[in-house]
Amino acid sequence: MAASPMRKVALRNLAAHKVRLVLTVLSVVLGTAFISGSFIFTDTLQSTFDGIFAGQAKGVDVRVQPKGQQSLGVPDDVVTKISHMDGVKTVAPSVNGPVVLLKDGHAVQTGGAPTFGQSYLPPEKSVAEPEKYIDGTPPAKPGEIAINNGGADRAGLKVGDHTQVLVPSKGNIDVTVSGIYQISGSNTGGFVQILFEDTQARQLFTDGLHVAWVDIAAQPGVKADDLRDQIKDALPEYKVQDADQVRADFKAQLGNALKFINYFLLAFGSIALLVGTFIIYNTFSMLVAQRLRELALLRAVGASRRQISRSVVGESLIVGLIGSALGLAAGVGLAFGLSGLLNAFKLGLPTGTMSLEPRTVVVAIGVGTVVTVLSAYAPARRAAKVPPVEAMRSESNSAGESLRLRTIVGALLAVAGVVLVVLGARGTGGSAASVVGIGAAALILAVLFASPALSRPVVSGLGVLTRPFGPVGRMARNNAIRNPRRTAATAFALTLGLMLVSAIGMLGSSAKASISELVDHGVKADYMLAGPPGGLIGVPLAATDTIKQVPQVKDVVAFHGVALKVDGKQVLGTAPEGPMTKVLDYTMREGTDQLGDDDIMVSETFAADHGWKLGDSVDITSLDYRKFPVTVAGIYKDTQLLQNLVTSMSLYGRTVPVSYQSSFLVLVAAQPGADLPAMRTNLEKATEQYVIVQVQDREDFKGAQGKQIDTLLAILYGLLALAVVIAILGIVNTLALSVVERRREIGMLRAVGMQRPQVRRSIYLESMLIAIFGAVVGVILGIGLGIGFLSTLKDLGIATIAVPWAQIVLMLLASGFVGVLAALWPAIRAARTPPLAAIADL
Repeated sequence: MAASPMRKVALRNLAAHKVRLVLTVLSVVLGTAFISGSFIFTDTLQSTFDGIFAGQAKGVDVRVQPKGQQSLGVPDDVVTKISHMDGVKTVAPSVNGPVVLLKDGHAVQTGGAPTFGQSYLPPEKSVAEPEKYIDGTPPAKPGEIAINNGGADRAGLKVGDHTQVLVPSKGNIDVTVSGIYQISGSNTGGFVQILFEDTQARQLFTDGLHVAWVDIAAQPGVKADDLRDQIKDALPEYKVQDADQVRADFKAQLGNALKFINYFLLAFGSIALLVGTFIIYNTFSMLVAQRLRELALLRAVGASRRQISRSVVGESLIVGLIGSALGLAAGVGLAFGLSGLLNAFKLGLPTGTMSLEPRTVVVAIGVGTVVTVLSAYAPARRAAKVPPVEAMRSESNSAGESLRLRTIVGALLAVAGVVLVVLGARGTGGSAASVVGIGAAALILAVLFASPALSRPVVSGLGVLTRPFGPVGRMARNNAIRNPRRTAATAFALTLGLMLVSAIGMLGSSAKASISELVDHGVKADYMLAGPPGGLIGVPLAATDTIKQVPQVKDVVAFHGVALKVDGKQVLGTAPEGPMTKVLDYTMREGTDQLGDDDIMVSETFAADHGWKLGDSVDITSLDYRKFPVTVAGIYKDTQLLQNLVTSMSLYGRTVPVSYQSSFLVLVAAQPGADLPAMRTNLEKATEQYVIVQVQDREDFKGAQGKQIDTLLAILYGLLALAVVIAILGIVNTLALSVVERRREIGMLRAVGMQRPQVRRSIYLESMLIAIFGAVVGVILGIGLGIGFLSTLKDLGIATIAVPWAQIVLMLLASGFVGVLAALWPAIRAARTPPLAAIADL
């Protein structure tokens, strides 16, 4: 019964301060919306893909395929061996590979979704359930293709149309559409699957000795599981699965891919929630300070400390529940919006019904509520401990509380953080980055603890910006430093956001600077040819010979990517086709760069890490676990141009499947005195047939790489904008509450002659100082942490660390504008304060 009056007090307080309630709830909504939206978006994608995969391997009893993803495949003799095993009724070998579908001489845009070619087997030779044809018939002879309906819609193709398919290792293939079929499941987005007649598919996608996988049908009376186990025992070096395991494998692979997206979105949701936490904490701290007299009266009439604490925590519980519920609803809208945005950019994602899992509801409601209650717990305890008489004597004593202990803790954390960042910056790789990360966490906590003490001298120094405004400017500065805890807590939200923006800006600038330095000092070629960014397909192999025939071309060197394993770990290497010294500038430490069929050359760091010396005979392994004994013929100075390992073209051909063979880059050097513009025109004409090939000079190449970096950064900045929006709301919230707290003071100023415009101006300037303080601390912290993290990425090509000074100056100016913008409503509210009513208000 005793708790009932206090519950009424809490509810009436919420009802009496609707604006305050809305602002506080909004901070919870934004954080939880991002978290729930992340889960809903990825759950929907997973559910949609599950529907698509449900039709995979239907009718198949057993599938045999290599364990490595990009292996040469299953040898023909193994296929023969399987066909003679007991219990096997039918064997259906299949091949596939990445391709590009062309229409009217242009590549069909899939938005990043893959386009694959695959062999078609007629029903009498097939094991899996046949495709459902919407129109036409399956391919019956070389030159005919069938295409999934989603791909046909994207390309605008119908049965009987003539077009081309670009196969990386073979060039352009003329084809006729014989049929259009449907892939089971929902909308498949940009995914394109093209079926070729089996004989032609083998010519296009294999070396003639392997197939991609083998589907098997069991004889009547033989259980699929028994046949699977029998084949697995006979072929332990291959992946042997039944149909359910094949589908589960697809789902697991997709789940891992989507997990990254989910973690990525959740990370930003967590940042938003963290920023919101400080707003909530700051809000309840101010509310408690403003209500000390009210709470003291409650104590005086019999309310216990526990009841006071419960009252404040009860308010936070209601705010948390309302905010979390609204955040969950907003998350559904966010997921819709994100899906619509990605589809607007034609990213080729499949679409389906929005999936709201019970886990999402529990996490969103739970996290939002718990964070809100925990944020209010400390102010609630502090309010309960204040003696009633003292509370009634002073409206707020929080501003005068000693900052010594938290400042000392902050200083110690700052020293530890700086030491860790410096130590981590001396190394490279994941372990060094982890050390820098721990140091970053320490520095963020240091700012959190020490910023109240730091705010006084910094804001006082920034007061020079308000001098032109005379007494009003001085008043604004004094108001900003009067309560350092409140100023620091308000600014911290912006500090965190701009710290991340500064660090990400440094990442982009440094990546561009590193690429420019690498191209300017390492590449001697006049032109660079590349395929579409981020795709499975680079420059088709046939393009190299075509380029060599172009007038005024002197040297052409194609570079191929190769993935191998050394000591069980995957290593990315390069296989050059031609004399590298003609187009690249690199330094040999030992040995030669003229490689025989079984020779390799490695970087000096890679050689030292593995204990390899010139002339050593070592084993490297392909992705399908085949060992190749090779000789270390040369050791070169570390350079991102060649990565860690260089192989011969012979080894490249033996380890990379035909269907995946292409050049990631082709460098072209002109003859002395060549007319470069005319030569470029000729290169573009010669490669026009390959559609996807881009002819670039040095500046074009650097610009294309920079554009990719800017696209990635735009996504990051868009997500970080959420944290900045919450920070702005935090400033609005704090200033609005500050106006309430200073109601009598503002009333007295108005009574002695202060005009409404002057009141508004003082609030604007105060907000601007707080925002700039937060921005300055955030930028300094971001630059320091950016240097630390980027120093650990030298092995990944970040050789030059660049600070985007223009961007940073712009951010500081924008922060001042944001401060003024956030103060508009609180300033108007302050200016409307009735002088006499405010003075009389107790």
